[in-house]
Amino acid sequence: MKAVWMVIAVICLVAAAIALWRQQLNTAFVLATVGVLAWFLRYRSELKKSLSDDDSLPTNEGETDSTDED
Repeated sequence: MKAVWMVIAVICLVAAAIALWRQQLNTAFVLATVGVLAWFLRYRSELKKSLSDDDSLPTNEGETDSTDED
């Protein structure tokens, strides 16, 4: 899914650059915004996957936090 969001982001940003070159500022703004949104969704899916991978790791119940010392 990460690759899909990245492809959408790149296509939108290239289209925004073309719209900017053609002096279609409103279209360029909308396309750039959608491209940035797609990039953030790719980043979110990457973080979500890494967090779910971390949750599947076994935890040590008896281990204490070293920063909890008084």
